[in-house]
Amino acid sequence: MFRLWAKVWKSGRMRKDYVVSNDDKEMNRTRKIFAAIDEVCNEFDLSQPIWLDSNIAEFKRHDKVRFSKDNFMDSIDFDYLEIHVIEEDE
Repeated sequence: MFRLWAKVWKSGRMRKDYVVSNDDKEMNRTRKIFAAIDEVCNEFDLSQPIWLDSNIAEFKRHDKVRFSKDNFMDSIDFDYLEIHVIEEDE
């Protein structure tokens, strides 16, 4: 089972959260992550975030990343979107 937790933060408080689960054994980890982000963006009515080099490095180190206003083409009404892989198969 693969699970990704997405949280919207504003003024130091979590305003929304959403957990995406995926148990498709045919998908690789990268595809699961991008499919989960698609689902999160649909749920929160957001455009897709742009992955900067710093986001990629942070995600590789911690399985967690924050997307701020610099990562979105549209304006956002929150401080950042945080995604975190909370469970994945070995």
